[in-house]
Amino acid sequence: MLRPLEPIGQGARIALGISFFILFVLGWAFATFGGYVSPTFLADPLTMLADGWSLLVDHGFLFDIFVTIWRVLGGFVLAAIVAVPLGILMGAYKPIEAFFEPFVSFARYLPASAFIPLLILWAGIGEVQKLLVIFIGSVFQIILMVAVSVGSTRRDLVEAAYTLGARDTGIVRRVMIPANAPEIAEILRLVLGWAWTYVIVAELIGSSSGIGHMIIDSQALLATGQIIFGIIIIGLIGLISDFLFKAANRWLFPWRFA
Repeated sequence: MLRPLEPIGQGARIALGISFFILFVLGWAFATFGGYVSPTFLADPLTMLADGWSLLVDHGFLFDIFVTIWRVLGGFVLAAIVAVPLGILMGAYKPIEAFFEPFVSFARYLPASAFIPLLILWAGIGEVQKLLVIFIGSVFQIILMVAVSVGSTRRDLVEAAYTLGARDTGIVRRVMIPANAPEIAEILRLVLGWAWTYVIVAELIGSSSGIGHMIIDSQALLATGQIIFGIIIIGLIGLISDFLFKAANRWLFPWRFA
């Protein structure tokens, strides 16, 4: 019987998660091998695996994967370097929040893909353009989410620090940042997932390498097996990075997961 918010064991969680993927693949195989969907529109699982192996062995797809990972990490790290300090300042100091918040709230609704034509004009079609797409897509989200997190710091912690003689800058360094560090790390984990959507969009236009470039080339050839393989690779890399981020957060902030 399902009960709201009732916890389940780790083994049950893993089993349920794996079972969904098994059912998904079975449904996919049933639709394709059973002839319910044309191979032109959807390759079957075995064809997808064969096409994927061919990409890796014969077409240097590993290089495309590493290029895409580099672009995601590069743009995301640049965004975090700018966004986290600014978000902390906005959350801690209301005048800074009042100055930046209207623009940040406006800019976070602008799709990063809309900037691609301008970025191509400004930076060409090289790596800088792709890094900037990921940067623009990530930075405003991180700023606002970090500002909200820091701004909701428990007031009693701040008052206690003042009572013990802390100065204004000490409140930020010794109270607000440590209190919200686990939440900031969780914000970065979530936004990293969004960064993967931006890099694929950036690679669809004016790119000669990367997973997105392979996908758009496969579309021209109607190679749906290759397209699906590229999408699955993106999902697998994202899942691995998510697990690594979670593990790092548990190691850095064990009290939050106790």
